[in-house]
Amino acid sequence: MSAAGRTARRGRDRRAEIVPAAPGRDRFGSGDAPRVAVAGGGVAGLAAATLLAERGARVTLYEREQSLGGRLAGRRVRLADGSAATMSRGFHAFFRQYYNLRGLLRRTDPGLDRLRPLPDYPLRHSGGLTDSFAHVPRTPPFSALGFVALSPTFGWRDLTTMDARAALPLLDVRVPEVYERFDGMSATAFLEAVRFPAAAHHLAFEVFSRSFFADPRELSAAELLLMFHIYFLGSAEGLLFDVPTEPFPQALWEPLGDYLRRLGADLRPGTPVHAVRPDESGGVEVRTDRGTDRHDATVLALDPGALRDLVAASPALGTPAWRADIAALSTAPPFLVSRLWLDRPVRADRPGFLGTSGYNGLDNISVLERYEGEAARWAARTGGSVVELHAYAVAPGTAPQDMRRRLVEGLHRVYPETRRARVVDARHEWRADCPFFPVGSHNRRPAVRTPHPRVTLAGDAIRCDLPVALMERAATTGFLAAGALLAGWGVRGQTLWTVPRAGRSPVLRAVCRAGSR
Repeated sequence: MSAAGRTARRGRDRRAEIVPAAPGRDRFGSGDAPRVAVAGGGVAGLAAATLLAERGARVTLYEREQSLGGRLAGRRVRLADGSAATMSRGFHAFFRQYYNLRGLLRRTDPGLDRLRPLPDYPLRHSGGLTDSFAHVPRTPPFSALGFVALSPTFGWRDLTTMDARAALPLLDVRVPEVYERFDGMSATAFLEAVRFPAAAHHLAFEVFSRSFFADPRELSAAELLLMFHIYFLGSAEGLLFDVPTEPFPQALWEPLGDYLRRLGADLRPGTPVHAVRPDESGGVEVRTDRGTDRHDATVLALDPGALRDLVAASPALGTPAWRADIAALSTAPPFLVSRLWLDRPVRADRPGFLGTSGYNGLDNISVLERYEGEAARWAARTGGSVVELHAYAVAPGTAPQDMRRRLVEGLHRVYPETRRARVVDARHEWRADCPFFPVGSHNRRPAVRTPHPRVTLAGDAIRCDLPVALMERAATTGFLAAGALLAGWGVRGQTLWTVPRAGRSPVLRAVCRAGSR
């Protein structure tokens, strides 16, 4: 890669890398614009639709729900006290490493003014120890050294008990090589091999693995190493993040939907795609409840379960081997989001977000009025608080009502002042539609390109040979899926950014190579 390709725009990590788009003309002409269907209105589908529409394609975006956003969608509700509110599927952190997602949001918010930073990312264990990232240096290796110096759970003495040779791969994570080496073991097995102290395991690594809605005993160690590279040792963006200033629909997706309509896109909420069939002319037919539409190409930007169902209902799509890989896609265990409107405030020193471990399934607590305008206005008017509780990777057989009770009990343990609060209203989201990356699954994960040149895939379950994860993987694959189609028509795609695609320090990379011999 050229020096220009390695140099980041001012404001980004100086080692962030550019991934140039394939060259081509700037956009379609007025007479040759293809019709392209995008199935799915989440982050991946919106990224694909945006790039295609900007290049002049005639885009139809199909979304099964009534609103855009996918797993970041929201819906209007009326609370028991008569207040209007927005219920969503829960807190999401917009990390500064999410270059491509943030690039998508800049289409309607050039300064990202609808995001605001949270001052810390505290992590608390039920044993009483709390870690903070507010004062940890951002640039590796000082980030790791600073964490050790400041952490009550991971001290210098703990370094002497670790297996240094087993930990060396953390210093030079590369994609896809990390999968070749570590996809065959679990995240927990890797941590045990490194001999990480138990408290740091719970507070740092388990929090990472459960961001995938996964039990670390089942999650691929390759995904864990990738996460550590993206957020800690491979990037100087740090572990602090931004959050929307208003609920997801108002802050993010309604403006982006309006932007797409101005570009001429046809948005069809409440319209699930039931089947896709390649036709003899090289295009595709898309079947919905409204009938069958013909398009020149399509992007399938669906969650794993919806993609499995769509491909199963589309027998002419793909090869037997590819279809088998789609059928093998895993869905993570259920998760629960409980949002409580309380009649009294939590203590003023409570953070906007707190990661938790060891509280009987409670994974984090958000106090929404600390950052979200709608919640802040409700709290100011009523004197209460809006609190959100998350439980990831809920154990099989657990009833939603039991999990709700356990989350409230955990809240009372972490924030005892809430015991006296009356719940004015409560709303809950119980879902099981997130991708799961179990041990040994990477080789079967479908890529952006499919056996059909006019059908591409996008989403956070789709293989991407760049160091991206979660929302950033969704946005990146969305741009890549649209770019693959555009390249076939000789139209340029989207220039992408990524954290370094190898360990950022030449000295540490050399140590890693020497230690692995």
